[in-house]
Amino acid sequence: MTIPILMYHQIDEPPPRGTPLRGLVVSPGAFARQMRLIKLLGYRGLSMRDLEPYLKGERQGKVVGITFDDGYQNNLHNALPVLLKHGFTATVYAVSDMIGGTNSWDHGMVEEKPLMSHADWQAWLAAGMDIGSHTRTHADLNQLDATQARDQITGSRQELEKALGCVVRHFCYPYGLFRPEHAQMAAQAGYATATTTRRGRVQEGDDPMQLRRVLVAQATSLPQLALKLLTTYEDRRG
Repeated sequence: MTIPILMYHQIDEPPPRGTPLRGLVVSPGAFARQMRLIKLLGYRGLSMRDLEPYLKGERQGKVVGITFDDGYQNNLHNALPVLLKHGFTATVYAVSDMIGGTNSWDHGMVEEKPLMSHADWQAWLAAGMDIGSHTRTHADLNQLDATQARDQITGSRQELEKALGCVVRHFCYPYGLFRPEHAQMAAQAGYATATTTRRGRVQEGDDPMQLRRVLVAQATSLPQLALKLLTTYEDRRG
């Protein structure tokens, strides 16, 4: 069974051309059209929580995972209404020490944007959505020693569950950077899955701690999205 897991960041009006990381900002209109296409193609859009039984082979169906990295407030304002309209669920990976803050790890590169507050996260949960972990500080795990990396991976889950009163079962590597020992740490921390930025669709037998995803960028057209979902287009780029 082949399952695409879509990777988004911000759902907002893209900054001017030439701005670093502009490609990671998908406009609200484009996102709405993409969700409509997914529905028309017969897919159910699911959070990592709801995708779990499909990844384990316990359920079968035409499904696609929907994930957002970092926890931007614009995910709540611009993506949630569209997800609810289509009956989809999604996972946002939260940076536990940055709740109510900004993407300060991008300081000096791009305009900092608000991240979800405690109240925002509660609204996200109340709408039936899922929260995953994205470390405590959006750390580059490859720059940390083993003790520091374990604290980022394990500590973020503990902090999120305590602060938000929810179960956190899914992890995402910041910047997509990790080593095999980090995947082992994620499993030991009790996560069911961990997603990467490696491109491609999930195939049967893939390591749940190193799941590939399908990048949806600012410039992704609807025909391209269909190719990414239905063919080996994205798999060949992984």
